[in-house]
Amino acid sequence: MVVKTLIVGSFAANCHVVGSSSTMKGMIIDPGAEAATILRTVQQMGLSVSLIVITHAHIDHVGAVRAVKEKTGAQFALHEAEKGLVFASPMRMLTALGLTPVKSPPQPDRLLKDGDRIDIDDLHFEVLHTPGHSSGGICLLGHGVVFSGDTLFKLGIGRTDFPGCSHERLIKSIHDKLMVLPDETIVYPGHGPPTTIGDERRGNPFLL
Repeated sequence: MVVKTLIVGSFAANCHVVGSSSTMKGMIIDPGAEAATILRTVQQMGLSVSLIVITHAHIDHVGAVRAVKEKTGAQFALHEAEKGLVFASPMRMLTALGLTPVKSPPQPDRLLKDGDRIDIDDLHFEVLHTPGHSSGGICLLGHGVVFSGDTLFKLGIGRTDFPGCSHERLIKSIHDKLMVLPDETIVYPGHGPPTTIGDERRGNPFLL
């Protein structure tokens, strides 16, 4: 498996381009902005992208979905609880921050739920529903890594001061779904550098 992380947009969100090193098929996780940069990276990696997955429907993770989907023809997937938020939530956030609206994401092709599998050739990921930062927030687990969106960061956790957030639910999600993973599991978060489950178990001040 190959993973390339791009820091995109004014919110410095992580967009992860993930591909099979044997078949060069792959997916894009959280194309939040800078569609041209994301597409150029996909081309440089020699990948054929068949799926776009967002970990949650906040604007910094969905802003480039439409443009990337139109260019790649990939399917678009998100958790079923985010379907109603994928249009309204980004627009509300931009308005609150006084920023210019972007094109709304397209209708999803696939609605995900906890325990679903995402299979792209020899890549296999499990969908972990981790609500708290967003009601339909998810993480993707497979091949010794977890893409954690805004659920878990290096020495941090996602914000819970937006509408629909819950600090209690987020902490429960992290303990029930992520802290049960092996220490060596690599965490690729939605913002900031990668970490490991072991490092967060031992040092994350929000989890002690």
